[in-house]
Amino acid sequence: MAWLLVDNSNSRTKFALGDGDRLLDWRGVLPTADVNQDSLSDLLGFVSFSGSVVGSVVPEKAAELSRFLETRGPCHLLDHGSPLGMAIDYPDPAGIGADRLANGVGAAVRHGVPAIVIDFGTAVTFDVISAEPAYCGGVIAPGLGAMTGYLARRTALLPVIELEEPASAIGKSTTHAMQAGAVFGYRGLVRGILEKIRAELGGEPRIIATGGDAALIARGMPEIEVVDPEITLDGLRCIARRVFMAGANEGPCTNIVITT
Repeated sequence: MAWLLVDNSNSRTKFALGDGDRLLDWRGVLPTADVNQDSLSDLLGFVSFSGSVVGSVVPEKAAELSRFLETRGPCHLLDHGSPLGMAIDYPDPAGIGADRLANGVGAAVRHGVPAIVIDFGTAVTFDVISAEPAYCGGVIAPGLGAMTGYLARRTALLPVIELEEPASAIGKSTTHAMQAGAVFGYRGLVRGILEKIRAELGGEPRIIATGGDAALIARGMPEIEVVDPEITLDGLRCIARRVFMAGANEGPCTNIVITT
């Protein structure tokens, strides 16, 4: 029995298969802008699964995914009412993005609590999970690509740059200077936010990074203990286990296989 797990974010939509024990080997990806009935049929036409869980932050594409997947079996759209295996300590639970809930579940089962998950995507989000465990909230800031892209769009002479580790803080070219500002400046932003969250949360939370720019930023930040690219998908897998397996709604998601 395998379930289809769908992480529908603003830029890319990732697909994986998982069962009650682990993520399986198959993966798929589509640009989110290209998610439609034809592209889903091309990608998933020969993939076997008994049900699906979709974590989406793009309502239009969530509807497109749901319309396709419901023809293949039960489809669960992740939200605050899903069986997460943790409490939600947040005034407006409906306002929490599905990706952030999946990250919280993934952190709890893969790395333990308390934890802070930093997801480096179109936006960078910080998700805080207490020792209870409970999803407590977090921080949303512009993503690294959004910040550098804004400079290129809003200035006459600054180019679009490839993000990579700068050789030094003092730039010797426009590109070098922009890379230094982006990477070193972004680490400063992340470090400052982490300091504030830790002071309010207390204890010694595990700091976990995921998302497209996680490896680059974490390379110069000893505060980040682990880069886990699978945390969102494995959180979706654990939620699928509670949705689709009788008797699995209580307690943590067991038999976790860490793939990082």
